[in-house]
Amino acid sequence: QVQLVESGGGLVQAGGSLRLSCAASGRTFVNFHMAWFRQAPGKEREFVATISRSGDGTYYADAVKGRANISRDNAKDTIYLRMNSLEPEDTAVYYCASQDFWTVRFPYTTTSDYTYWGQGTQVTVSS
Repeated sequence: QVQLVESGGGLVQAGGSLRLSCAASGRTFVNFHMAWFRQAPGKEREFVATISRSGDGTYYADAVKGRANISRDNAKDTIYLRMNSLEPEDTAVYYCASQDFWTVRFPYTTTSDYTYWGQGTQVTVSS
């Protein structure tokens, strides 16, 4: 059974930082690009960041560019998202996602590009 499990969310003050983790199990994801998305109440799920299967390619949404860093540890089948200078607008449920096909094209930034999804982890930024 394929699973993506996020962790690391919580309540943080504006200006603070946190690091989210996403551990994959059930299959290896080293051959696939992976990503983080987020969904705020009443809004559609939106792209945050993606990382290539090797980890040498990254791409960020404008809203988090310069404040976020996505990374992966293929030996652990885990990806990470570090967010700095958090703002109340960053409050959302954060989801990790993985593709299920090998491709040289990069990046992919829409939800339909990803097959596997975690259950999400809540991030709340207080002002």
